[in-house]
Amino acid sequence: MKNYRTIREHGSHEIHIKKSRFICTLKRTESEREAVSFIDQIKKEHYKASHNCYAYLIGESNHIQRAFDDGEPSGTAGVPILEVLKKRNVKNVTAVVTRYFGGTKLGAGGLIRAYGQVTNEALNHIGIVEKQLQQFVSVSVSYPVSGKLQSVLEESAYTIYSTDYTSEVTYNCLIPIEKVDVFMGEAMNWTSGNVTFKSGTKAWIEVSVAN
Repeated sequence: MKNYRTIREHGSHEIHIKKSRFICTLKRTESEREAVSFIDQIKKEHYKASHNCYAYLIGESNHIQRAFDDGEPSGTAGVPILEVLKKRNVKNVTAVVTRYFGGTKLGAGGLIRAYGQVTNEALNHIGIVEKQLQQFVSVSVSYPVSGKLQSVLEESAYTIYSTDYTSEVTYNCLIPIEKVDVFMGEAMNWTSGNVTFKSGTKAWIEVSVAN
């Protein structure tokens, strides 16, 4: 699977519009079964609510996507929620927007704006991360070379995961999988070729994304 964006963590956000409460609760869901289970959980928690509308995107290419209005006029709730998820380019996420009706009708346009707004604000509130496939690469150099290399690494976009001090200094780095060859070439230049590498395991790393 390629790098993809998702929410930082499970959470919720609430707004009030003309005395109606709109509560958007977001959760990572890796399968449709997880999504349905989460939706059922929210429905039980908010069984007195007027509506529990939802949408979810599952899979690398969003091959599973659903939207449900739960009694709101057709196309005014589930689809706006889904469109925000798609616009923000997140995957494996389920959003449930609970509405407690405040007595004032909002009209179709008002509902579309409300459900879209609370979903977008919830994503901003909870935060988005990019899950990147990275590889551990160990870079070993002599002590006289280590100071320069460490300084360059700390100023670069690469991550030093840990450092080992033995007969040499070894920087265990996390490198985006698509940049491993580039990184090794740069490290060769930084050290005038006085470096050895050892490739390690791959891991999914979460990197914060600006809203």
